[in-house]
Amino acid sequence: MTAKSAAAAARATVYGYPRQGAHRELKKAVEGYWKGRVGADALRETAEGLRRENWRQLADAGIDEVPTGDFSYYDHVLDTSVMVGAVPARHRAAVDADALDGYFAMARGTQDVAPLEMTKWFDTNYHYLVPELGPDTVFAADSAKQVAELTEARTLGHTARPVLVGPVTYLLLAKPAPGVAADFAPLTLLDRLLPVYAEVLADLRAAGAEWVQLDEPALVQDRTAAELGAAARAYRDLGALAERPKLLVASYFDRLGEALPVLAKAPVDGLALDFTEAAAGNLDDLAAVGGLPGKRLVAGVVNGRNIWLDDFEKSLATLATLLGLAGRVDVAASCSLLHVPLDAAAERDIDPQILRWLSFARQKTAEVVTLARGLARGTDTIATEIAANRAGLASRANSPITRDPAVRARAAAVTDADARRSAPYARRAAAQRERLGLPLLPTTTIGSFPQTGELRAARADLRAGRLDPAGYEERVEDEIREVVAFQERTGLDVLVHGEPERNDMVQYFAERLTGYLATQHGWVQSYGTRYVRPPVLAGDISRPDPMTVRWTSYANSLTDRPVKGMLTGPVTMLAWSFVRDDQPLADTARQVALALRDEVDDLEAAGTSVIQVDEPALRETLPLRAAGRPAYLAWATEAFRFTTGGARPATQIHTHMCYAEFGDIVQAIDDLDADVISLEAARSHMQVARELAAHGYPREAGPGVYDIHSPRVPSAEEAAALLRKGLAAIPAERLWVNPDCGLKTRGWPETRASLENLVAAARTVRAELPDS
Repeated sequence: MTAKSAAAAARATVYGYPRQGAHRELKKAVEGYWKGRVGADALRETAEGLRRENWRQLADAGIDEVPTGDFSYYDHVLDTSVMVGAVPARHRAAVDADALDGYFAMARGTQDVAPLEMTKWFDTNYHYLVPELGPDTVFAADSAKQVAELTEARTLGHTARPVLVGPVTYLLLAKPAPGVAADFAPLTLLDRLLPVYAEVLADLRAAGAEWVQLDEPALVQDRTAAELGAAARAYRDLGALAERPKLLVASYFDRLGEALPVLAKAPVDGLALDFTEAAAGNLDDLAAVGGLPGKRLVAGVVNGRNIWLDDFEKSLATLATLLGLAGRVDVAASCSLLHVPLDAAAERDIDPQILRWLSFARQKTAEVVTLARGLARGTDTIATEIAANRAGLASRANSPITRDPAVRARAAAVTDADARRSAPYARRAAAQRERLGLPLLPTTTIGSFPQTGELRAARADLRAGRLDPAGYEERVEDEIREVVAFQERTGLDVLVHGEPERNDMVQYFAERLTGYLATQHGWVQSYGTRYVRPPVLAGDISRPDPMTVRWTSYANSLTDRPVKGMLTGPVTMLAWSFVRDDQPLADTARQVALALRDEVDDLEAAGTSVIQVDEPALRETLPLRAAGRPAYLAWATEAFRFTTGGARPATQIHTHMCYAEFGDIVQAIDDLDADVISLEAARSHMQVARELAAHGYPREAGPGVYDIHSPRVPSAEEAAALLRKGLAAIPAERLWVNPDCGLKTRGWPETRASLENLVAAARTVRAELPDS
């Protein structure tokens, strides 16, 4: 096919769409089901309605081929485990008894059965349920969900393309099941898994699928020769199937690199590649392998992960170059639009001048359609759209919002000394022990306590003017008094104020820093029914006034025990925001760090003896390829040290991380130079404690003994058993006892019981120590 005919054939598509609905209908229906207020049939009706509306929106916007199978009640990787029959033995009875309840049991656990482990989806803030596999795993195809959703879309008149997690990525994301040797490689199960995928593909073909998309984002990471060989074998076998739909293999988030020639040679019918800045190199790499003659190329030129207006002229130039490299070029966003909010037009409180810079899922869909039309029919047909796009980009580039000379001067003036504490850890630890007087195995929580309906209602009333600021502050003080009193009664050693005033650990601070914009409806799924509203980091960052001192000081006035000041660290402030793309991330991180440094100074001046600077996103933001990691970790750890470097030796600096592969960043954890780090460990059975020990981590650590992402209450015996595992790796004088993460999403009854059991476990194990 010539470049001219490839352009004429250009169509618009996307890989996935936000699941929640305009008013988070899915969250409300699922949580209602869990609480018994919504029946299974009603839940299914809500889900069907949301899928129907998503497809309608896409089709009305001009999308030629809608995705199916991207919708999920909880997580698409968990859906894949169901599709291939990889249900853990401990959940099999529940799944057999009731498929829906069993599905949610795998995600959330029950009082008696632990859920699947959860971790981050590559370098995003989306969490997936980790498949558990072993040598005895038996796969079995169950394509009911995928076939049903394809049938729904086709019945409504849509051209639809089912989207599945590819077999290689699925196995590379999996972990050895409990009881299986840690060195077991799930990828060795590939030959056992491929016939199951073949069966699913045959079922989809029988249901009318012309194309099926197989997502293989794991192939954009550094891969061994054996792993690349497995990918070649997988797509050789699937491509050779006699009865199959056309296969589109998709990658995103980075360049395919050495995996590109493997897939280009495979007997598949098309590739979908990311051509945004994050995947710089894919264009040259594609040219180097001779393109994809005779195959379909889906070009992800619109960034599916940020919320900034696309640069039409840049994207069109990329698309024009691609025309000579493939038999057919279609236009898409770079990845699923799951990672952005639904509709910027719903934002009524953002300055219209700024709103024109923003592009959420609906706007990105329109951008994809416009670019496809320009590619197919010529840029003259979209001249009006190009002119408007150029004006929007210029408006942002020239806005005074994006530049603050004072902020830039301060950031330029810092020195290496500003990123170092004034005393080494050994001296700090001695000063902190004397000041705090804590027992062995001190107990604490990560920061937040349950956000009750009353608290959320109070914030809503404040926003609506039904409650004045004084009345709101009184309500927050009441909650802090209750939280502090509960912690004292329970016997926790280091307390928190519970964060009742905070809507979200990033948004709260963003609303108090210059340079940030807050949305009202910009919800994005983090995991399950947990949705967040990432703020928009649009300009230079500074802190006009103290943000947390008032509430931390109030909590301190209620108790003689230390109360932690709670801050969100600079890397997480970036990772969980939609960050500006007009300057290096390192520069933005330094600005945020210096604003937070001012807060640390003020907390310390107010008498706060323990300050926690959370960095749960440090691992999440790690570049997917090793070559980019040293530079990232250098500026990320430096930003943390800029935040905390001015703290006095006797002030104990904590940090916290959760749900990530910590083994990849143990040296970086060390480089933070925090006095205490708390980390998720309950679902991974204290793996991180062993990783810290193997590294020789010299400071204090609190690997979690209570999984807060499940409603189940761990017994004191269970928490004690995990604590003993922690002690096997970390000596008692450096081991803390805490939950995995904050308690914001939990209810009070389970929180009370779990923390009481946590304290009881600490006392039991403390009594077993020789020096007790």
